[in-house]
Amino acid sequence: MGKIPREASIVSRPRRDYTPTPKLKELQAYLYGAVHDGTYNKHHQTFRIVQANRQWLVKIQAILSRINIRSWIYQEGKNRKVFALELTIPFLKTPKQFETQSQKVAYIKGYFDAEGGIPTSRAHGLYIQFVQKNKRELYELKGMLEELGIQSGKIHNPSVRVDPEYYRFFIRRNSLHNFLALIGSYHPRKEKLVRFWMKI
Repeated sequence: MGKIPREASIVSRPRRDYTPTPKLKELQAYLYGAVHDGTYNKHHQTFRIVQANRQWLVKIQAILSRINIRSWIYQEGKNRKVFALELTIPFLKTPKQFETQSQKVAYIKGYFDAEGGIPTSRAHGLYIQFVQKNKRELYELKGMLEELGIQSGKIHNPSVRVDPEYYRFFIRRNSLHNFLALIGSYHPRKEKLVRFWMKI
């Protein structure tokens, strides 16, 4: 990772968010889940999350500001509608440990925002899936969901020929609305979809 481009739009102080502040460990748990969409640079010791949806990066930045972690958002190149959030969080390099149900919920929410899938149209029917190349992490996530009473299907590879290291699982139909109500989302696009599907 090189220097931040000169044309980058850098944000060091996110806008004030007046929503109720969750407990510190819940915020940390959410970040553990959210960074699955990012990469870690050992040389700079920073995490980097790249997204087309800048609003989600701004939300993560607001969470970071609550726990006194500085971060910056910049646009990748002049003609690309892609944004990056860069941050340094020492605790993310340590093994995650969740002591309460609310911390597990926060972690799954962050994971869902980073790696989860939900349809944008009613025509496709409601489904929720998690995709990841780290099969062990999916089993761990599946176990947490079961502890919360949310059932899920088998972890599988949809096409070994296309990608032998691509795994996913779906939330079972009888647990879909339980997932929406209990887990929810902070991602601006997914948050709207959660509200949409909760009404149906």
